[in-house]
Amino acid sequence: MRIEHLAIWAHNLEELKEFYIKYFGMKSSEKYTNIKKNFSSYFLSFNGESTRIEIMHRPDIIKLSGKHSKSFGLTHISISVGNRAKVDLLTEQLRTDGYKIVGEPRTTGDGYYESVIEDCERNWVEITE
Repeated sequence: MRIEHLAIWAHNLEELKEFYIKYFGMKSSEKYTNIKKNFSSYFLSFNGESTRIEIMHRPDIIKLSGKHSKSFGLTHISISVGNRAKVDLLTEQLRTDGYKIVGEPRTTGDGYYESVIEDCERNWVEITE
C-alpha cells in the first residue's frame, strides 16, 4: 500500500499551482475541468515520485474557520528538500518573498530538522531535510 495522493481545496487554483512549481520544483498535469460540477483541478508531482498532491477548486467551498494546529483533520504536509542547508535556504527565500514562517528552522524533539511555512493559501508545509 501507499498514499496515492493528497487533495487540497484552493481559493486560487493557478496561484497555488505556481507556488508549488516555483518553490518545490513540482510538475503539473494538464488542468482538469468538469463544467457540470463547476470543478477544476491539477495533480502536482515530483520527478520520479508517484505520490501526488491534487489541488482543486469549486466556488462553493468555504475557508477553514479554525486555527491549523487547534483543529482536527489534516494539519500540514511535509516536503523533504534533501539537507539542512536547503531547508534554511528555502525558508529564507520564502520569508523574503513575503510568506509567513510558522516555525523557524530547528531540530524537533523527534529528530527532524525542519521549518514550517504557510503557502499562498495558508496551508502549512513542513520543509524537512
